[in-house]
Amino acid sequence: MVKVFGEYHGDLHCVATHDPSGNTLVTDAPKDNQGRGEAFSPTDLVATALATCMATTMAIAARKHGVELNGLRYEVTKEMSSDAPRRIVRLATTLWLPIPRKEPLAKVLEDAARFCPVHQSLHPGVDKPVVFYWNP
Repeated sequence: MVKVFGEYHGDLHCVATHDPSGNTLVTDAPKDNQGRGEAFSPTDLVATALATCMATTMAIAARKHGVELNGLRYEVTKEMSSDAPRRIVRLATTLWLPIPRKEPLAKVLEDAARFCPVHQSLHPGVDKPVVFYWNP
């Protein structure tokens, strides 16, 4: 169990603290929802959580096969609904792997990404396409 605690600082800004490490992060509402977009929005953090969970889970799976994924890159594009209620409707993720695509490891890593805890925790109504690019 991990505890995160925080405080609302006004003007749509929050500060959250990760209890085990003491690290903090700041959020702001996005420009398209009354904020100034000066920091990650809460839904940006969901997108970030998805991409970093995929990368981390893939790295854990690769490590079990004696492979390091240093240099793995990711990009996630978040799309919000245009109707009410406001919600994330699509999180499109692209992953660039620093190793060549070779079976059976490729399947292991792609499955690790698609079955990471965040991916599995998101509502089934959220479109979550994933594209993998392997180093030639």
